[in-house]
Amino acid sequence: METVTMSTPDIAEVDQFRCRVDEIFQKIDKLEKKVNEVEQFYLNANKKKKSSSKGNSIREEQDKGRHVPSIKKQQQDASQRESTAAKRMQELMRQFGTILRQISQHKWAWPFMQPVDVKGLGLHDYYKVIEKPMDLGTIKNQMEAKDGNGYKNVRAICADVRLVFDNAMKYNEEGSDVHLMAKTLLEKFEEKWQLLLPKVTEEEKRREEEEAEAQLNIQLVREASHAKRVQAISNELYEVDTHLEQLRETVVQKCRKMSTKDKRNLGTAIARLSTEDLNKALEIIAQSNPGLQAMAEEVEIDIDAQVVIRVRLATTRRNGRKGFVMLLHKPSRKRVKSLPLDHITLDECNIRFFQWLYCVHNN
Repeated sequence: METVTMSTPDIAEVDQFRCRVDEIFQKIDKLEKKVNEVEQFYLNANKKKKSSSKGNSIREEQDKGRHVPSIKKQQQDASQRESTAAKRMQELMRQFGTILRQISQHKWAWPFMQPVDVKGLGLHDYYKVIEKPMDLGTIKNQMEAKDGNGYKNVRAICADVRLVFDNAMKYNEEGSDVHLMAKTLLEKFEEKWQLLLPKVTEEEKRREEEEAEAQLNIQLVREASHAKRVQAISNELYEVDTHLEQLRETVVQKCRKMSTKDKRNLGTAIARLSTEDLNKALEIIAQSNPGLQAMAEEVEIDIDAQVVIRVRLATTRRNGRKGFVMLLHKPSRKRVKSLPLDHITLDECNIRFFQWLYCVHNN
């Protein structure tokens, strides 16, 4: 490849070109953040899919191509779903209330209708034996509570009814009247509870399915939103790619063949770089030349061999004057391909771009 350089451009043209390059860098930084956000979303989504069961994967196949409701429609559906579910739960609690009333009306229920009078009965060790006291009267009051502190589901009420009789059997010795009364009432309660249990189980399964359906709709909306975002990022990447190509063509049009003197001057200029900037430049060159030992004491660079080079901006100051080497570095091609945007890549600039920019900023 013939090495070329560029004639000195005017200051206005240099400033204009510099502004365009800065704008591209800003766009690239913003795009990189967007790409990382989208990438993280899909990584999290894939983790959730892998952790789900095979049954869920079958469900996903069935849901392919389904209509995705809008966020507003989902909110309306959720409100209606909660209202309907609340009515169904109220009906179950009403039926449970019938069971509780039947147990409370039993002739042996009187010892369990009010909290245990620990002080009046002299039961000094009661709270050491019983961790959570409970009685049927307290359960009834909590079922009727209107302040939001009442029971949320039937199973919670069932657990407290069992606790009433379990506490009595735990504290009172087997064979005692209270122990026998508690055991008898618990057996009667369990018989009635078994009749209601199928309805409770059916409601719980229904609520679980409705919640899964709602979560799936939310996920579909998110995926649809990110799909649009991916397309927008793809378009932006294409615009940046096109812009870079236009800049490259502008540079190529202004380039001329590089003379031996130009090459010598370029080599001398590179040698005058600060240690930090020189090391950075050598590291970049070494990326395309595995055989180059960038950290060696002496490094021989064949300018004509550098057909393609990745570059980025590095600035230095000498004697109060600002001079710099322009090095344009593009985002990792590998990182871009990890997303559904693998057909979009940012252009690499060849040695002529590098030489022209170097010439521009050192004149």
